[in-house]
Amino acid sequence: MPGKVKHAGNGHGKKAAHQHRGPRKLPRQLYETELFRLQGELVKMQEWMRTEGARIVVIFEGRDAAGKGGTIKRVAQYLNPRVARIVALPAPTERERTQWYFQRYTDYLPAAGELALFDRSWYNRAGVEHVMGFCTKEEYFRFLHQCPIFERLLVEDGILLRKYWFSVSDSEQQRRFRGRLDDPLRRWKLSPMDLESVTRWEDYSRAKDEMFVHTDIPEAPWHVVESDDKRNARINMIAHLLSTIPYHQVQPRPLTLPSRPPARGYIRVPRDMQSYVPDHASELLAGNGAGKTPRAR
Repeated sequence: MPGKVKHAGNGHGKKAAHQHRGPRKLPRQLYETELFRLQGELVKMQEWMRTEGARIVVIFEGRDAAGKGGTIKRVAQYLNPRVARIVALPAPTERERTQWYFQRYTDYLPAAGELALFDRSWYNRAGVEHVMGFCTKEEYFRFLHQCPIFERLLVEDGILLRKYWFSVSDSEQQRRFRGRLDDPLRRWKLSPMDLESVTRWEDYSRAKDEMFVHTDIPEAPWHVVESDDKRNARINMIAHLLSTIPYHQVQPRPLTLPSRPPARGYIRVPRDMQSYVPDHASELLAGNGAGKTPRAR
């Protein structure tokens, strides 16, 4: 989506939000076609970012099971992991607890030509830490005071800061939690903290509202993503991000595949001298042909 721009803006799509009547689900083919197109634009944005030395920070916040991780995965899918990094920090160490609160996050801010995707961020203090009592009231109010100052400093230094809040309904969150409980491949996504958030729904709602009051600033506004429908949320978020970045098509450096040189007498080591992984794929094919599934090694 190259063109003019483009700054974060402070309209927040308020008109669209007021007209919201519940999302219409995108058909899978339309979703996948548009997602692939947007991912192509993200690659163009990446090359512009590298060429211009731009620094981009994208913050993904929202309730548990709001769809942040899936969206981050689609954003980063075709990007170079050396320049587009996902930042998902664990709980702070004892040493980090004694630092200035924002200090542990500054290590992950991008250098020139880099993109940082924060899967949760310094806003933990305004959310889970505040609601669950992991910080003092003094630390909480100090965060609300310092956060806008911190973010203004980032923007003044030239960082393109974008903040997204993924908004999920209580019924949809409950449905997703239940799905994770019953799915052994996704059960790891659930923690006791996630389940406790169900009983503290209104506490988290109040915390989010208070956070917006203090940190929804013109230099770094919040953008709300309705995420009851994951497909719509991913498409809407990526399209909006691209619309706020002043990127353009960068002419790639011409590359030519060289001709392979003639052989110069190299003889490969005999295969039986090396250890190969078992050919599990062939066993699957044989088992499928015989109407049975081979046992796992």
